[in-house]
Amino acid sequence: MIKIRGLTKRYGDVEALRGIDLDVAPGEFLVVLGPSGAGKSTLLRCINRLCAPTEGEIHVDGSRVDAGGASLRRVRRKVAMIFQHYNVVPRLSVRKNVLTGRLGTMPAPLSWLQIFPRQDIEIAMECLRRVELDGKADLRTDTLSGGQKQRVGIARALAQQPRVILADEPVASLDPKTSRTVLTYLKQASRELGISVVCNLHQIDYAREFGERIVGVAGGRIVFDGGPDGLSADVLRRIYPGLEDDAACGGAPRARPATPPHSLTLEEA
Repeated sequence: MIKIRGLTKRYGDVEALRGIDLDVAPGEFLVVLGPSGAGKSTLLRCINRLCAPTEGEIHVDGSRVDAGGASLRRVRRKVAMIFQHYNVVPRLSVRKNVLTGRLGTMPAPLSWLQIFPRQDIEIAMECLRRVELDGKADLRTDTLSGGQKQRVGIARALAQQPRVILADEPVASLDPKTSRTVLTYLKQASRELGISVVCNLHQIDYAREFGERIVGVAGGRIVFDGGPDGLSADVLRRIYPGLEDDAACGGAPRARPATPPHSLTLEEA
């Protein structure tokens, strides 16, 4: 479903990604594990062309992502995004937030006027049922909890009917119980609908619990690619250089003490 070869991304003199080669199978739930600054978010942004790679090629469902124009728009319709900070429109209803996932399939005049066909409304409600929020469809989204807002984000992504979902630290702002709920909904959707999911995480225990396959990234390079059982202490030291071994026990890794330095805008629903 996703094929990446030789992906490099530079920001000036800084190499955020260094020669990434990666394949993601249809329906696979892939966790990208690594510390902040490892290049995880840049990887996702290159896949959906929110930022342009410096070198390399990316294919999604057989189409090159850098083709541009109408070809890029077709690829982006197949790729949905779930963000760390929800990216919902607070003043819109829950239903209308989910319906924004249908805008890419609608004629421009209808999308400008926010006139949604009945079929799209039914799709949105089915996606809300999948994350158990259909009873809150008419509420303003700013009345929801953080976990509920992230479930709205999942429903919006599913309403796009994508082949791929890119989830960038989707539980970083949530408590452990809510985090597991959100990741459970996301993995269920991947399994039942055959959607490939690439999910960035930095929590080792969540990666082990939910990842079918884990790719460890450090310093812009892939340093591990395998199943959850392969996350040994040695592997975790490669993913998290300079962190103590208790990370291998499943908790959040702890840094060693530092050495002292020397010298849409949309209308309200």
